[in-house]
Amino acid sequence: MQKESNEIASIFTKITEIIGTEHLVIPEKTESSGILDAQAKRLKSNEEDPICSPSVCRIVKESRVEESHLGNSQGDNVSPIVHKITEIVRAENATILMEERLEKASFAFDSEIVEKVLKRCFKVGNLALRFFNWLKHGVGFRHTSETYNTMIYIAGEAKEFNVVERLIEEMESESCPKDIKTWTILISSYGKVKLIGKALLVFERMRKCGYKPDETVYKVMVSALCNAGKAEIAMEFYKEMVSKNIEVDMNLYKLLLNCLSRAGNISEVRLIGEDMMNVSQIPEQKVYSCILRSFCIARKIREALKLLHELRSKDIMLDPENFEILVKGLCKDGKISDALEIVGIMKQYHVVNAKIHGILINGYLRRTEVLKAFQLFSSMKESGHTPTASTYTELLQQLFRSKEYDKACKLYDEMLGNGIQQDIVAMTAVIAGHIQNNCVSQAWKIYEGMKEKKIRLTYKFYSVAIKELSKVLRTDEALKLVNEMRHSKMKVGDNIFQGIISALNKKGEGEKVDKVQEMWRTSEHYGRGYDSVGLDTELQTLCRETEIVIDNYKHKEPDRKLSIDHIQQSKVGVQVVSPSGELYEHRLQKICSILSSPLNWSSMQEALEECRIHFTPELVQDVLRRCQLHGHAVLSFFSWVSQHAHYNHTTETYNMAIKISGCAKDFKHMRDLHLEMRRRSCTITSETWTIMIMQYGRAGLTDIALRKFQEMKVDGCKPSKSTFKYLIVLLCGKKGRKVDEAIKTFHQMINARHVPDKELVEIYLQCLCEEGKISDARWCMESLLKGGFSVPLSYSLVIRSLCRAGRLEEALALEAEVGEEKHTLDQYIYGSLVHGLLRAGRVEEALAKVETMKEGGVGATVHVHTSLIVHFFKEKKMEKALEYFKRIREEGCEPTIVTYSALIRGYMNMGMVIDARNVFRRMKVKGPYPDFKTYSMFITCLCDMGRSEEAMQLINDMLGNGIFPSTVNFRTIFYGLNREGKQDIARTILQKKWALMSGRKFNQSNVSIFKSSSRDLTYNS
Repeated sequence: MQKESNEIASIFTKITEIIGTEHLVIPEKTESSGILDAQAKRLKSNEEDPICSPSVCRIVKESRVEESHLGNSQGDNVSPIVHKITEIVRAENATILMEERLEKASFAFDSEIVEKVLKRCFKVGNLALRFFNWLKHGVGFRHTSETYNTMIYIAGEAKEFNVVERLIEEMESESCPKDIKTWTILISSYGKVKLIGKALLVFERMRKCGYKPDETVYKVMVSALCNAGKAEIAMEFYKEMVSKNIEVDMNLYKLLLNCLSRAGNISEVRLIGEDMMNVSQIPEQKVYSCILRSFCIARKIREALKLLHELRSKDIMLDPENFEILVKGLCKDGKISDALEIVGIMKQYHVVNAKIHGILINGYLRRTEVLKAFQLFSSMKESGHTPTASTYTELLQQLFRSKEYDKACKLYDEMLGNGIQQDIVAMTAVIAGHIQNNCVSQAWKIYEGMKEKKIRLTYKFYSVAIKELSKVLRTDEALKLVNEMRHSKMKVGDNIFQGIISALNKKGEGEKVDKVQEMWRTSEHYGRGYDSVGLDTELQTLCRETEIVIDNYKHKEPDRKLSIDHIQQSKVGVQVVSPSGELYEHRLQKICSILSSPLNWSSMQEALEECRIHFTPELVQDVLRRCQLHGHAVLSFFSWVSQHAHYNHTTETYNMAIKISGCAKDFKHMRDLHLEMRRRSCTITSETWTIMIMQYGRAGLTDIALRKFQEMKVDGCKPSKSTFKYLIVLLCGKKGRKVDEAIKTFHQMINARHVPDKELVEIYLQCLCEEGKISDARWCMESLLKGGFSVPLSYSLVIRSLCRAGRLEEALALEAEVGEEKHTLDQYIYGSLVHGLLRAGRVEEALAKVETMKEGGVGATVHVHTSLIVHFFKEKKMEKALEYFKRIREEGCEPTIVTYSALIRGYMNMGMVIDARNVFRRMKVKGPYPDFKTYSMFITCLCDMGRSEEAMQLINDMLGNGIFPSTVNFRTIFYGLNREGKQDIARTILQKKWALMSGRKFNQSNVSIFKSSSRDLTYNS
C-alpha cells in the first residue's frame, strides 16, 4: 500500500513538471466570504439523488420513466382491485370504451387506489387523464392533493404544461390544498425542460403561499439551474441553503462545480471546495478530485494544471483515476501530446489500463488521425490490455465510415472472440455498417439475435437501421421495423416515414406509398392520443417571461426576495412553440420548402398565410439560418413576419438578417436593419457589430470595417474575442490588407486579455512575415509564450509563417535558437521546412531533411509527400511524383483533398486531361469529396486548355452538390469561352450568373477572405 502511494506521488510530481506550469501564476488563497460560519455537518449519504428525496418527493421516485423502475409498482402487496382497474384503463384498443367498462364494474374508489392506478398508467398519459377526468363525474369521488400531484407529475413528464396549468387551476377552484410535494413537482417539471423562468416563478409563489422551501425543493431548484447553465442564480440558491443549514449532498456539489467551471467562475468553484471540506467534512483528496474533474469536463485545462501545481506544493496525492480524468480532459481539448507524456509516465508505474488507451484512441479519432488510433489500438493489445466495448465501437464506426467493410467485419469478429460484452451502440453501428454494404441478411441475423437475448431496442437503434435500409431501397425490411416500433408503442418519427416514402418512390412502388402514408396518418393520430382529451402536443412557454424572471434574479440584492407582483407585471402574453420536437421540425421544414421554391414572393406569402403557423423568434431565426442562400425570399419573409401581431424581432433574428444582407452585398439594407434595431430599442450586441464588420471586410471595404469598429467602441459596446479575431483576419487578408492596423488591433486584443487562438495566430503571423515585420512576429511569439503556449508550438507558428513567406534563412536561424526542445519542434515544422526548401529550389536539402527525420523515427507526413508531388510535377518529372503518391498509402497514410488536387493540377499541366478527370471522378465516388477550391482549380485548368465548355459543366456539378460558384468562377469561364470564339455560349453563362444573383443565392463560406480555410473561419452567428 505504501509502495503504491509512493508511485502515485512520483507520477503526480512528474506530471506537474511536464505541462507548462512555469508560466502559471497561482493566486493567493483568499478568505472565505462568510459562508463557512454555518454549522459543519457530516453528509448522511454522498450518493443521494439530488432531484428526488424519498421522504418528500416519493411520487418522483415511484413514477420513473424506465420500465425497470415501473416494475416496482406491479410488485408485491398490490391490491387486486388496483390491477383490475389498471387493466381496464390501459386496454385502449378494447371494443368497449374504458368509461363504460368502469361504470359496469362498480368499483369503490378511494384516493390510495386512484393514486396507484395513475402511477401504473404513467406511460399512457392520455389514458391516465381520461381516467382522472372520468372520476370527477358521477362516481362520488373527490380528487385529493395526492391524486392531483400524481396527475400533474405525469403531465409534466410528458411536457404538456397547458394541462399542468389547468390541473393547478382545478385544484384552486375545487379548494384542494397544494402541499409541498405539489410545488416540488411543478419546479422539477419546469426545471427538467430548462424553463427556468417558470420554475423561479413557481418557487416565489410557493413562498408567498406560506410554504418554506425544504431540502428537496432547494436541491431540485439548484439542479435545474445547473443543468440550464444558470451558474450565478444557482450559486445564490446554494448560499441560501448553506445559511439555513440545509445539507448538500455529493451529487449536488458535483453539479455545482461542473456548472460553475463551465461558466468560468473559478473563484466560486474554490468557494464550493472549501465548503465541501469545512462544512460537509468531505476528505480533502476527494474534494480536489471533484474540482479537477469539473475543470476537465469544462475544458478548463489551464485551471486544472494550476490546481495540480498547487496540490504538489501542498504534498497532496490524488488517486490514479484523477490522472485518467486529466488525460481525458487534455484529449478533449486537443492536447494529445501532453496527454501522451502523462500516459508515458504512468506506464513506468504500471497504472495504465484499457480505459486510458481508449481515451487516447478517442482523442486521435476526434482529430481524424485514424492511422495513429489504430497503431495505438495494436500496441495496447500487444501490451496485454483488452480493449473496452466503447473503444471497439468507435473504431468500428470509423471503419464503416471509411468504407473499409472487410476490416470492420474482422474487428467485430475479434471483439466477439475476446468475449467483449456488446452494448446497443456497438450493435447499432455493426448493423448500420452491414446495411450500408448491402449485407442486409447479416444485419438481420444480428437483429434477430438481439431479440432472442431480449436486448431492449431503443428509438435511436430503430431510426438508424430504418434510415440505412431506406437508403439501399430495402423498404420491406424497413417497414417490418416500423411495425415492430408501433407494436412496442414507440412513436415513429416523421423523418422515418419520409425516408421510406422517398425510397418507395425511387423504386416506383406507388401503391405501397399510399399504404405507408395511411400508416403515417394513423401513427400521427396514435401519437396525438393526448389531443382527444385536451393534452396539446406543443410544448408552450412564456419565453419572454422566462428571460425577465432570470434577469430579475441575476440583479436582485442577496437579502431581498423577488416580488411575485413584480414578476406578474413582467409577463408578456406571447406563447411560443419550443424549438424541440418533431412538430416544430415539421413546421420549420414546411416554411423552408416554401422559401426555397421557385415561386415569386406574392405566391410565397399566400402559401405562408395558409400554413396558419404562430411565428416565434426562435422559429424565425432557424428559418433564416436554413434559408440564408435564398436571400431575397428570406429577407422578404423577415419583413413580412415583423408585421404580425404579438411578434417582435429579437437581437438574434436581426443579426441573422444583417448577415444575409451583407453576404448579398446589399449594404444599404444592412444599414437600414441596424438603424431599425436602434429605433425599436433592440439590444445591439458585440455580435451585431462583428457581423457588420465581417460583411464589409469580405467585400474588401476594409476602411468601412475599421470605421464600424471605432463606432462600436464609441457606442460603448466592448469588442469580444470574436470581434478582434475577425477584424484582424480581415486586415491581414490579401484584399485591402492594412498590416499596421492589424498590429495595432492585435495589441489591443492582448491588452484586453483575450488569448488569440491558433488559427488567428497563423493568419496574423503569415501577414507579418509576408510584409517583412519580423520584429512584430517575434513580439507575437513572446506574448504567446506568456499566454501559455508551449515553446515548440510558439516557435513553430513563426517558423511555418516564415517558410510560407519565402523567408527560409530567417526560419532556419530561428530554428537554431531553440535548445532542449528542438526535437519536438522539428516534428512541428518538418513539413513546412521541406515545403520551403522545395519552393526555394533546394531539393537536395529537402530530401536530406526527409531522410534525417526518418532516421530519428519520424516518418514523412501526407503534407511532406504532397509538397514533393507538387514539386516533381512542376519539374515535369511525373514518374517521380506518382512514386511519392504511391508511397503515401504504403507508409500507412491517406491522401488528403490537397493531395488529390495537386495530382489533378499536375496531370492538367502535363496535358493529361483524361487522367485528371479519372482522379476527379474517383474523388466523387470514394472521397474525399471535391471542395470549392478543387472545383475552382479544375475550372481554371480546363479554361486554360481551351476546354471551357467542360468547365461550364462543373458549375452545374457544384450547384448540385451544395457548393456555390464564386464570381471568379463565372468570369474565368466567360473569358475562356470568348477566347475560344463561343460568344453565344458565353452569354448563357452570364445569364446563369445573373439568375442566381437575382435570387440572392450567395455562398457565404466561399467568399474567400480567409485563404487558408474559408469553411472553418466563416462567422457563425
